[in-house]
Amino acid sequence: MDIEPTALQQRITAGKPLVLAEISPPQGGDPAVVRDVARRLAGKFHAVGVSDNRDHVAMSALAAATLVAGEGVEPILHVVTRDRNRIALVSDALGAQALGIRNLLCTSGTHATLGPFRTAKSVFDVDAVQLLDTYANLAKNGSLVGASEIAGAGPFCLGGVASPNADPLELQVLRMAKKAGNGAQFLITPPVFDLDRFNAWWQEVSRRGLPEKVAIVAGIEALGNGEKAAELAGKRPRPRIPEALLARLSAGADRAAQRAAGIAVAVETIERLRAVKGLRGFQICLDGDVDAALEVVQKASLGTN
Repeated sequence: MDIEPTALQQRITAGKPLVLAEISPPQGGDPAVVRDVARRLAGKFHAVGVSDNRDHVAMSALAAATLVAGEGVEPILHVVTRDRNRIALVSDALGAQALGIRNLLCTSGTHATLGPFRTAKSVFDVDAVQLLDTYANLAKNGSLVGASEIAGAGPFCLGGVASPNADPLELQVLRMAKKAGNGAQFLITPPVFDLDRFNAWWQEVSRRGLPEKVAIVAGIEALGNGEKAAELAGKRPRPRIPEALLARLSAGADRAAQRAAGIAVAVETIERLRAVKGLRGFQICLDGDVDAALEVVQKASLGTN
């Protein structure tokens, strides 16, 4: 039986621009929190990514993505190999499909020693490239979990992460090519702050012809204030926030002024990246401030047509 592609996949295949959002599930079990955010995002984004214990232990990404879907918003379920072995990863994909979720973003995740849960044991049974290949071919090849095939698995709309800030640059672009070759239909960068670095990375991405093979989306985040921006700049892996940007955010007289500056920077970043040939769209990272994200969308005239 043929299964209709997801709305996100149809848009990617048609070559249309993408406007995405990313949310982090709450550190609690209250479904109303997720539902409220989803309602506010409905109609303003083509799909909403749901992160998987990215910065802290939180509600299950699969549960949160199901709640998002229940509000009429198409979810992208993030699946992190740091926390699960291959059995759990395949099981989660099948469970997501059973719940009507077929957009999956595969990522290795940041090592536990670099986050707040340093005593947790990282798994990394497979990496994101292997996981993409597994999900893409699960219906005819389940050898990763000891099965000849898993009938009825998928098809999934698969995505991954692109890393313009990581070194060596050439290796990161090579991993992008491998992800595209293993079934990724879209790749999303972390929030972009250093445009010079992004442009250098994009030159190599374009030289390899990757924008013609996979939809590449730039992450955007409105930094809330100078203190928060400085804290983020010191994290590992480093997000490359230029000193001039940190100074601009910190120059505001109060938190309100600094927040406004963060929104203005995000809008300016979108405007500059619009000129990048082959870039397919933007993902707005909410980071707890839905109002700021929606203001960025409105001021940057990001529509869902």
